[in-house]
Amino acid sequence: MAIFSKLAEPAIPVAILWKAMITITDKGAEKVREFLATQDGDVAAGLRVGVRGGGCSGFQYQLAFDAPHPDDQIFEDHGLKLLVAPEALTYVDGSQIDYVDALTGAGFKVENPNVVAACGCGSSFRVAGQESCSPV
Repeated sequence: MAIFSKLAEPAIPVAILWKAMITITDKGAEKVREFLATQDGDVAAGLRVGVRGGGCSGFQYQLAFDAPHPDDQIFEDHGLKLLVAPEALTYVDGSQIDYVDALTGAGFKVENPNVVAACGCGSSFRVAGQESCSPV
């Protein structure tokens, strides 16, 4: 019996094989925690990563603290929950959230591999195959 249970165990834990579709950098996670500390925020909630129609390129990112919804995809990175609604996932899949402090300003920046065009100021974007825009 011991041989059977030993053979049934995976050689590599499943968690190592799965990679989060949305991630956050060290600096991004640090800034989220700083903000939550000043707002008495609940880290058990999460950072919602979404998109909505708008801007000169078609879509804009929406970042907000929220409680998980039943149909959300939930990714954990740096001890934070990143919440994504199913309809937004195709637009932000593979993205990384960072916090940038530059001469032009400071704020969260989304590095999104799906973007094929963005406006000059970087506040809106377009993904491949999106000819028309509708709010997501």
